[in-house]
Formats: sequence, structure tokens, C-alpha cells
Amino acid sequence: MAQVTNLKAGDFSRLLKAVAQLVRFPVSKMWIDYDEEADVLYVSFRRPQRASDSILRDDGIIVRKRGKEIVGLTILDASTR
Repeated sequence: MAQVTNLKAGDFSRLLKAVAQLVRFPVSKMWIDYDEEADVLYVSFRRPQRASDSILRDDGIIVRKRGKEIVGLTILDASTR
């Protein structure tokens, strides 16, 4: 896991480019975790919880559901997107 002290000036610029997309997303809170070794990004729309079902899409995104509600996404090969 990256330490906050490892942030560089260019990191802020990249984050700011993502902000415009994030604020338009239909949820107000998200939990984001990145596993660098596996190159997998986990995005949860509720406090991280176990999904009761998941769907692997053709584009390498796993949609995690609990009942009929989407509770998160798992994005494979995240660094190449």
C-alpha cells in the first residue's frame, strides 16, 4: 500500500483530471483500494462488504452485487486502462 508521503506534484495533477468524472458519478461516497501486485482496483459504493453475486464482463470488470443492488466494481489490469 502506498504511503501518503510518497505523493509527488504530478500525482495531484492526475487526480485533478479524475475529479470531474468522480463528482458526476451517481454515488456520493466511494471506497477505493488498489492492489499493485495483482494490478486490481476495487471500488465499493457502500462500505466494503461481501457481494452475494458477481458478473464478469467481457471488458475485465467484475460487477459486484448484493441482491439487485450494485455494491462495487473490481477492475482487472487497472494500470493499463
